[in-house]
Amino acid sequence: MNSDGLSEIAADAQITVRNLTLGYGSVVLMRDVNFTVKRGDIFIIMGGSGCGKSTLLRNMIGLIEPMEGEIFYEEANFTRADAEARRSFFRSFGVLYQNGGLWSSLTLAENVALPLEEYTDLSPADIREIVSFKLALVGLNGFEDYFPSQISGGMQKRLGLARAIALDPKVLFFDEPSAGLDPINSRRLDDLILALRDSLGTTVVAVTHELPSIFAIGNNSIFLDAESRTAIAAGDPRELLAHCENPKVQEFLTRGEGRAR
Repeated sequence: MNSDGLSEIAADAQITVRNLTLGYGSVVLMRDVNFTVKRGDIFIIMGGSGCGKSTLLRNMIGLIEPMEGEIFYEEANFTRADAEARRSFFRSFGVLYQNGGLWSSLTLAENVALPLEEYTDLSPADIREIVSFKLALVGLNGFEDYFPSQISGGMQKRLGLARAIALDPKVLFFDEPSAGLDPINSRRLDDLILALRDSLGTTVVAVTHELPSIFAIGNNSIFLDAESRTAIAAGDPRELLAHCENPKVQEFLTRGEGRAR
């Protein structure tokens, strides 16, 4: 690898993580984490409770700095970027937080408009047009003037997704997107994620422990192990289920019921 770390970055890589160590203070959660997310992947970060899944996601979007290692977006080094350069990275990210991260005092339209007002010079009329389009994409047209408290939990998730795609991001990040949803709404959200990936060409990175979602939408993944404090498996979750012999991975992907014979 050269001094910029570029020699090992594949041409079709959207995200490249190299030798990442992450934790808080002196506490190491994961070390020597390496993986590549290709353009158009729906990449699943999975593992048991407390292994560092959400911490890894926060490292990838710059909320926490890694203890060691580097993160690249395409061929640009995100870890070494200064504040001004990071702002351009943030412009290409969309994030759906586990709790939605919605502003309760703002209407649905105002929530979606926030990133457009923050990161663009668009006129109010253009912003209104884009907001209406994004809400329509997630099935919330006609609810522009509602407040988050006036809509259901499933609709709040879709609102969070509309805000996450407001800037047509290259990468969408989800932290437990199905948390708090019943199986029907969870499946609808999975279908929506797939449809948006296909229509917008967006790469998706998702933290989730929900097996139906993992197998429904994921085509690439990494499995973090809290005991060894490193990644112990990577690849398509369906392939891991069929072929990975690591008992911890099998326990997670079958919930202890073992492979179907």
